[in-house]
Amino acid sequence: MANRKIDMCEYKNVIQRLRISESDRQICRETKMGRHKVRAIRAAALKRGWLLADAELPCDEAISELIKKSGNLSQKAKALVFDSEIKSWLSQGATAKRIFQKLVDEHGFEGHYNSIQRYVKRLKSSSIKLTSPLDFKVGEAAQVDFGKGPDLFDERTKQIEKTWFFVMTLCWSRHQYAVLVTHQDIETWLLCHQRAFESFGGVVSKVIIDNAKCAITKACYYEPEIQRSYEEFAASFGFVVSACPPREPQKKGRVESGVKYIKQNFLSLSAFSSLQKANLSLQTWVREKAGLRIHGSTFKKPLEAFNQTEQKTLQPFPDRPYEIARWYKARLYKDCHIRFEKNRYSAPYHYYGQELWLKVSPSLVMIYNNHHLIATHSKLHGKGQVSTTKEHMPPQSQAYHTQDASWCMDKAQEVGPGCVEVIMALLTHPTNDLLRAAQGLIRLKRKYGTERLEKACLRALAFNSASYKTVKVILEKNLDDEPLLDNTNSIHLASIYRGHATNQRQSLNHN
Repeated sequence: MANRKIDMCEYKNVIQRLRISESDRQICRETKMGRHKVRAIRAAALKRGWLLADAELPCDEAISELIKKSGNLSQKAKALVFDSEIKSWLSQGATAKRIFQKLVDEHGFEGHYNSIQRYVKRLKSSSIKLTSPLDFKVGEAAQVDFGKGPDLFDERTKQIEKTWFFVMTLCWSRHQYAVLVTHQDIETWLLCHQRAFESFGGVVSKVIIDNAKCAITKACYYEPEIQRSYEEFAASFGFVVSACPPREPQKKGRVESGVKYIKQNFLSLSAFSSLQKANLSLQTWVREKAGLRIHGSTFKKPLEAFNQTEQKTLQPFPDRPYEIARWYKARLYKDCHIRFEKNRYSAPYHYYGQELWLKVSPSLVMIYNNHHLIATHSKLHGKGQVSTTKEHMPPQSQAYHTQDASWCMDKAQEVGPGCVEVIMALLTHPTNDLLRAAQGLIRLKRKYGTERLEKACLRALAFNSASYKTVKVILEKNLDDEPLLDNTNSIHLASIYRGHATNQRQSLNHN
């Protein structure tokens, strides 16, 4: 009783009793106030002249000042000496009782436990961040959150899956949409939003969220970065995303309460045979139980308030049906392909080294450089598959794939029969793939012309050396116009050509 809080009216009562000359003992007996406290009040009242017969009773401000001065300052001062230690131990999670015992053990503290208890209480109350209630207009906003659900059997995967329940609560009516899901990825996040709006029959102007990784890529008090897929989704449906500041979940307290309400009133003491049946039960419960209860803050039934007032104020759906798409940052590899879900998709080679974006819908994979579409592919299913557009490859690669054997033969016919025979010999080599040699021989026409290339091919055939290197040497040495010699000299000349080609090959290998 000595440390109990004494109200203002009790002080006034004691002063009135002192004015009519009641004894300290009588006052203590009838007011339950300690004698030392009554004596202190008598001394202060005499000093201020409050006990004189013709004096006016003191006002509340004067009595309040008396209360402050008559407090147990000595006990407070004893705790104040150890202010830094108490704050440090309190930050480590120590209780008032533990702090008191540590002060006694380490510093020989002689004060009362109650003084430490009161001091700790004052420190805790001073660190509490006060808030103001958030008010919302009809149809203005909804709050969204995930909550941990039970492990349930999924009829689709035939396995026990971890679950979470997605909750969207309308801020004005408190009507909500809830569903159990097995993932918290961006695709699930967007699909749950879409189904929630469909259940409401419209879209709110603002969606208030926590800093979930599937929605916010970088949490920030001033300018949080929204996941690109979610940003595009919000723009399509016409709402703004309002992310709570980091570590301030109380700014979406309505949905936090909704999550707690579902855990306590739907999930607790419930058993479900499968995820699908649990979701059917949840939808019924939201309509028939949660929606028709008297809400503790609005004192209205959420579903009735929604149907009668809020539903009419929601925004309409977008004119075109929205196809949920995911955005991912992408890297173009040296093979001019991007990897996604263990499949490969080509992109123009000159974007190698630049930051690209993938937009993935159920049917398409689109590749963007900033906001410019640079490639589109049908989405591949399975693993290890490749979708390649030839025009995306570098020129040398395009040439190899487009200038095939048929192309080489067509170009050789434009040159002449000698060139056709050399190309045929290259393309039909029994052990070596000489397509590049055939392509290279055709390209000699650009430098030396059709007539000289044909003569060089005929000369190479005469020496039984139908190869790219032989034809090239003939052209480089200007031997295509030289007359053919007799058989002996022809054999000698052929050995010279072959020797020159061998030297060139060795030189290339050495380099």
